[in-house]
Amino acid sequence: MALAIKLLIGFVALEHLFFLYLEMFSWSKMGRQLFKGYDKEFFTQTKVLAANQGLYNGFLAAGLIWTFFIEDNAWQQNVAIFFLGCIAVAGIYGAATADRKIFFVQALPAIIGLILLVTV
Repeated sequence: MALAIKLLIGFVALEHLFFLYLEMFSWSKMGRQLFKGYDKEFFTQTKVLAANQGLYNGFLAAGLIWTFFIEDNAWQQNVAIFFLGCIAVAGIYGAATADRKIFFVQALPAIIGLILLVTV
């Protein structure tokens, strides 16, 4: 994979590791700081749901990190396309149903990665 693609995949993986940490381990504290429109009770009530979501974000990050250890270029590209595609779909859905900012934070980097992967 070209360096730019590897850097972008690494960035998206790091984002999803951060989401894992936020949602699984710091939802009640950091979540309140990032999402100011909700009261403290909301974060207490949704802690288990956020942790579950964080676990899924961790799986997405793990899939992208896995691509750095795959030696076969075609297989590496296919795995990266799959996980970036999952992230793009999740980001588009999140933007449509929750907050439009999710598109720019989550979906757009994955879409750019997909475009770079399929045009190389």
